[in-house]
Amino acid sequence: MSLRQVKPLETPIYHLEKVIRVRDEEAEDFNGPLDLILSLLAKNKMEIQDIQIALILDQYMAWIAKRRALDLEVASEFITMASQLMFIKTRMLLSIHDEEAISELDQLIASLEEHQRHENFARLQAVIPQLSDRYDVCRDYITKVPEHIPVNKMYRYHHKPEDLLRAMAAVLERSDNRMPPPMAAFEGIVGREPYPVGDKAGEILERLRRFGVTRFHALFKGNRSRSEIVATFLAVLELCKARRLRLAGTETDCTVTSTGGGDEDFEFSADTY
Repeated sequence: MSLRQVKPLETPIYHLEKVIRVRDEEAEDFNGPLDLILSLLAKNKMEIQDIQIALILDQYMAWIAKRRALDLEVASEFITMASQLMFIKTRMLLSIHDEEAISELDQLIASLEEHQRHENFARLQAVIPQLSDRYDVCRDYITKVPEHIPVNKMYRYHHKPEDLLRAMAAVLERSDNRMPPPMAAFEGIVGREPYPVGDKAGEILERLRRFGVTRFHALFKGNRSRSEIVATFLAVLELCKARRLRLAGTETDCTVTSTGGGDEDFEFSADTY
């Protein structure tokens, strides 16, 4: 029984982000050292940002050694990149915080990413003609005649009674939730303190007897509620109507003086607010 030599499986192709597919490093001539490093990254299923200099350098130097063993020419740019990788590895072994080594590594990563973008763009340019031909075929042969849709603006859908009831119930439920709560809900939380207009008018007259004159805005200083502010304004109007006060000045600033009228009682249009 003869044993037939089984051909080893080809190296699998991994489609990873920022990683190109694996190629045969020994048999293929790379366009440059960056192309070789990208191939080594793909072989190790490693992304550009996660590059391990020590591992990539060992495989990089092994590739150069195999090329020389086969009497194949190694371009000078590959030797230059090898020295750069060796420099980064040596400096990072001495100190992981070496700024110069970190800067060299960042430049290498940026160069690899830019080279990969150019390769991806070149692949897209290569398949664009094929995709364009397929688009033309689909455009010319896979077509559909436009359908004629009659114009009819009348709504002809017939609703079932239960559908209408459910829709109406949903609308009522939403409207109930949006309505403001009744005033009874605020009882005990916000109290309303009516301020008598007559009391406020007496305070204004007493103030004028003591000081003789005051400014209109000064009458509202010290008011503790909206009701008292409104009562002050109404008291001024009532006193002016009864000719007990005189206002003089402009719309923005005016003075209030007493006319010196009698102390006879008079009725207010609004007793409280």
